[in-house]
Parts: sequence; C-alpha cells; structure tokens
Amino acid sequence: MRTGKSVNIGSPIYVPDEDRGAILAAIDDVLQSGQLTLGSHGRLFEAEFARLVGVEHAVAVNSGTSALEIALRVLAVEGKDVVVPTNTFFATPAAVMHAGGRVRFADVNPRTLMLDAERLEAALTPDAAGVIVVHIGGLVTPDIDDIADLCRRRGLWLLEDAAHAHGATHHGRQAGSFGVAAAFSFYPTKVMTSGEGGMIVTNDRRMYEEALVYRDQGKASFTSNVHTRLGYNWRMSELHAIVGLAQLRRLPEFIETRRHVAGAYDRALARSEWFAPLAEPSGSRGNYYKYVAFPKRELDRSALKQAVREGFGFGLAGEVYELPCHRQPVFERSADRRLPDAERVCASHICLPMSARMTPADAEAVAAALESAAMELVGAGR
Repeated sequence: MRTGKSVNIGSPIYVPDEDRGAILAAIDDVLQSGQLTLGSHGRLFEAEFARLVGVEHAVAVNSGTSALEIALRVLAVEGKDVVVPTNTFFATPAAVMHAGGRVRFADVNPRTLMLDAERLEAALTPDAAGVIVVHIGGLVTPDIDDIADLCRRRGLWLLEDAAHAHGATHHGRQAGSFGVAAAFSFYPTKVMTSGEGGMIVTNDRRMYEEALVYRDQGKASFTSNVHTRLGYNWRMSELHAIVGLAQLRRLPEFIETRRHVAGAYDRALARSEWFAPLAEPSGSRGNYYKYVAFPKRELDRSALKQAVREGFGFGLAGEVYELPCHRQPVFERSADRRLPDAERVCASHICLPMSARMTPADAEAVAAALESAAMELVGAGR
C-alpha cells in the first residue's frame, strides 16, 4: 500500500499537566502518613463516585473484575445459572465461575452489540438466579428498562457490568443505577483510570456491607482479625484512589471532548460509502469509550488494520469484542449452542481511535485515511 499522510493520535491515557503535580503531592502526603490503603482518599473517591452514579453506596476495589466477583459472591450464585451476554470481556463470565456459578451465554442484538429482552428470555433456564447486563462501548444497554422489567417479573436479580460506561446515561439515568449493583473498571484504557482499580455501586445496604467484608480478606472490620467470609485481598490502595479522584473530577470534560470527536466521525461517516457508525440510541448519552463502526461491504478486518497502520501510522482500537466468549476455548464447556448474531458482529465491526486527547480534526483525518485504505484494499482484491 502507498504510504499516506501520517495521522498522529497519541496515547489514550490522559492526565493533564496541572493534575500531575496535585497527584504527586497527595501521594507524598500519604507516603509520609504511612496509611497506604483503606484511608481518607479511598473513602472520598467512593463518596464522589456514588454521587456521580446517584446511588447510596460505593466500594473501591483493586479491579473491575474483583468488583464483579464480590457482587456475585454477595448474591450467592454458587450452583446457580447466571445469564451473561456472550459479547463481553473474559472477566464477566470468569467472575461468575470464580464465584461458583454456572454461565449461561446469551446472544446479542446485532444493531447494538448488547443484550436485549428477547434474547435474554431465550437464554433463561429454570435454575437461573440472575442476569449480568454489559454496557458496551460507553453506551447504556438500550433495552435496559425492558430487561429490568423482565427480571422483576421472573424474580431475578440484575447486575450491571458498567466497565465501559462511566458517566453514560439512558433517559437521564446514570449507568450503574438500574440493578441491585454495578461494577466499574478503572483500567488504563478506560474513559477515566486509577491505574488499576474498580468500584462496586449499590443502593442495597446488605450488598454494601458484605462487599466491605469480602474486599478485605473476609474480615469483620479493618482492625479485626476475625474472618467471617472467604474473602480475598481486593483492596484499592490510597495511591490508586488519588489518581482515580483526579480522573473522576475530569470525567465531564473527558466525555465532552470524546463526544465532539464522535460528532466529527459521525459527519465523516455520513458521507462514507464504506462504513456506518453504531448509532447512539434515542434517549442515550454515551461517553464514547469506543467509537464503533460497521463495514457496508465485506472487508478483511485484519488487512484493513494493517493497511491503516502501515499507510497512515495509526492503529484501529481493539474491538468490543473480536471473539464472543462462548467461542473462547476456556468456556467451551459452558457453551452449548451457537449464537449467530454475536458471532457475525464480533467478526466484522471495527473501533476507530478515540481519546480525550483527540480533536475533531484528528477524527476527520482518521476517517479519510480509513476510506483510502478501504478503497485500496478492494482495488487490490483483499
């Protein structure tokens, strides 16, 4: 492929210059104090995150995966079926299995990449105890109200995997406020990060109190050596909480920037003969953790990714997701059927670069490069 004009995207991780000094000063204070975990910064992070979501309680932990597993342990899933959309990251079904539950994979709506009520109902079993709904790419699952209603009618709990969805809303209601609890991730690729970390949010007092016990080796209290649950070291350090607080306070700004970039992509793809965007549903306001697009014609995704990297100097973002979980070798025993919609959309969609560092001009350059790469691939018969 001919080398085109390079498109400089930069790192997706963004810690503004003025925040770094404040973060380092707070870390120095903590190092001098000697309290490096379960201290005032962690409590403040929990309080401010709970306020963002609009719930009563938040529990900071060391990862989004831990947040899921702790919630599932409190929900007592051992020996029970849990419905999980197959289009999700490994951690979602793995958390069910680590908590002793059985995964029942469900297909997804190919227009949204997410679970809907119809596909949920098809996946339910007599032994189903609950459902994990996964918000993909920074959008709240569009069918969330119908899913919640179905869960209520069937006597099932609803847990949100909101790892992608910090600050995203559905008809004005925040991701993380629809189920008995929700799990967020602060991994470095997310819209906001704490380096490593996660958060459980809930309005359920028992969920909150039990989560506090599970995250600290199952101890009845921080100062106690009496263990009442089979917990683990799932704590978030004060150092991570300091970074998370700074990022949380930037979250509205980060989302606005991403939405401006997404608007530029929308305008560019409206003129495209090759790609169409994943539409933001009516009533939704996403954070654009990912900008998802679908090819209008058959294209070799691997060849396309190679073409834009070699010809224009940037990479397409990782898919959400490239292989559905029921096709992962580790879950072969849990997958008893084909789920064709997920298999098709997981194999075909792409994710365009997106970060709070980008500008609309960057998005226009990416879209133009993508268009050129697609035309050259088709011309080369790939």
